Amino acid sequence: MTKIKVKGAVVSNDDADIYDWLGYDYVSPSQVEDALDSDTDEQIQVDINSGGGSVFAASEIYSMLSAYSGKVTVNIQGLAASAASVIAMAGDEVNISPTAQMMIHKASTVSVGNADDLAHDSKMMDSTDQSIINAYEDKTGMNRDDILQMMSNETWMTAQEAVDKGFADNVSAGTKTPQIVNTIGTPLINSDAIAKIKTLMAKARDAKPDNKVETPENNVPKPTSSLKDQKLAILFGKDDENDGN
Repeated sequence: MTKIKVKGAVVSNDDADIYDWLGYDYVSPSQVEDALDSDTDEQIQVDINSGGGSVFAASEIYSMLSAYSGKVTVNIQGLAASAASVIAMAGDEVNISPTAQMMIHKASTVSVGNADDLAHDSKMMDSTDQSIINAYEDKTGMNRDDILQMMSNETWMTAQEAVDKGFADNVSAGTKTPQIVNTIGTPLINSDAIAKIKTLMAKARDAKPDNKVETPENNVPKPTSSLKDQKLAILFGKDDENDGN
């Protein structure tokens, strides 16, 4: 059986290297495609604990899993929220831990521009919501208007509620150390930050390993900061003093 982990943010293939570099959990379409290509017994197990992420990356993953010829078993272990809940709908069998939760809501974006731009983006978001509803409707058999209302309300479901509404098939057996989830908590990096990090990553690759820095206290040369410190500096917006930013 081939296992696919949907943990952390659901991201595009282009952004995956950023999450990998920062050490964040993530899943991308290419990871899922590679797993499906390497499967030999037509048995796929998808373990989910994710607050979601990119709608389009989730749609691609959902489409690949739905089109797979073998059996796809989904296990919701902690949280299947937002885009991750769409991925869960691809399971031939969806099991949810008694301590897990599922959350569905309407898609969101950041929009700027004039009235025409905002009207265009509004229509695009309505279309995106309808696409998401397709996955929920196919799994649950619920009325589309009812699903849309649940999304508008940002509906959180316990394991049993998810089963009762058809979003999951079974409440799986508990464990001795259950993981109770009550927050989304998925670090999703915005596009501006990703562009900035990619630029800094390129600079880091070009930097010489023997660069030195001096402390203001005693001017004693010390090695440059560790990779972990560099990553933390990026996350907290502390650019290199020579960046000019």
